[in-house]
Amino acid sequence: MHTALLILNAGSSSLKFAIYQADAVGDQQAVYRGSVEEIGRNGRFQVFHTPDGPIDQAVAVANHEQALQQVLDWLEARHPGLAFRAAGHRVVHGGADYIHPVRIDAGVMADLETLIPLSPLHQPHNLAGIRALARLRPDLPQVACFDTAFHHTLPPLARRFALPREFDERGIRRYGFHGLSYEHIASVLPDYLGPAAEGRVVVAHLGNGASLCAMRQRRSVETSMSFTPLDGIPMASRCGTLDPGVLLYLMREEGMSPQQLDELLHHRAGLLGVSGISGDVRTLQASSDPHAAEALDLFAYRTAQAIAGHVVALEGIDALVFTAGIGEHAAPVRAAICRHLAWLGLALDEATNPRHGPRISQADSPVSAWVIPTNEERVIACHAWALTGPASL
Repeated sequence: MHTALLILNAGSSSLKFAIYQADAVGDQQAVYRGSVEEIGRNGRFQVFHTPDGPIDQAVAVANHEQALQQVLDWLEARHPGLAFRAAGHRVVHGGADYIHPVRIDAGVMADLETLIPLSPLHQPHNLAGIRALARLRPDLPQVACFDTAFHHTLPPLARRFALPREFDERGIRRYGFHGLSYEHIASVLPDYLGPAAEGRVVVAHLGNGASLCAMRQRRSVETSMSFTPLDGIPMASRCGTLDPGVLLYLMREEGMSPQQLDELLHHRAGLLGVSGISGDVRTLQASSDPHAAEALDLFAYRTAQAIAGHVVALEGIDALVFTAGIGEHAAPVRAAICRHLAWLGLALDEATNPRHGPRISQADSPVSAWVIPTNEERVIACHAWALTGPASL
């Protein structure tokens, strides 16, 4: 490997990375995938697959720049003289204007800074990764890929809140997230569904963060997350859809501040809040505590309920796709969701579901169900490659 693409996803205390060979990005998996975790605390440098096995070692990194330097130093030691063609970044929010990936310059950064209030838990850290790399490799082209962009095809009714129009004009509307995951699924749907890929498909991205997307002709027409990644179905520690009156009550009657509400809704709710044990589905499945079972039951019920709402947007359903960590690996959760949806004509195949598919519905099921792995990093790599080739200069 002589030339590579560097793919980054910077979080509050983590830096996830992937390395793609620049001349073969379209038809291969990442050469390396890894992360730097616990930045500013007890740092860990991890590489998940190498010829010598996985790497997991302690590192002292105080910020994203030091974490990124750790990644670059490791790559240089393993591949002396390695050159980077470009870097691609996951950026959670592109607002109403950034509906396609873009090369990053000062003007783009200024625009993205203005969107921080729309995603205060994600956007600042995404931008921190961009700035860190600009300091370390100032001449390296950088590309931003937006989690909101895939949903720019939402029809007006699906974008609007039932608020006075002045709020919509100020950008308070439904954006949708997990778009890079949905873009990947849309790109590979024909490989699994054939011509049915252009029909009525609901994709369930079920992971630590979880959302749904209704697709027609592989374009987003409805999604469960909206103004922020808090909305929609319950998640590991996020509440999902909640009566706004609950927030008013907590502020008025219990004196909770915006900061306390932020902590509650993002970090103490969801599966963690209901179970009182964990937001990790694997931990809950292994627990004998009835609260763990209740949390999983609620997750399956609310997810199925939301899928039914997406069926309304599509005026029917031809296929249901599960993806992301829970969607790809938690067979009992998939089974519970599918049983709630049996009335739609979805007949689960009890033999293929535990084997994770790819098809997990019976052959004669009017609605097919599938498990399709997502690959957001590959989507970013393809865009970074396309935007930094000779034709883009």
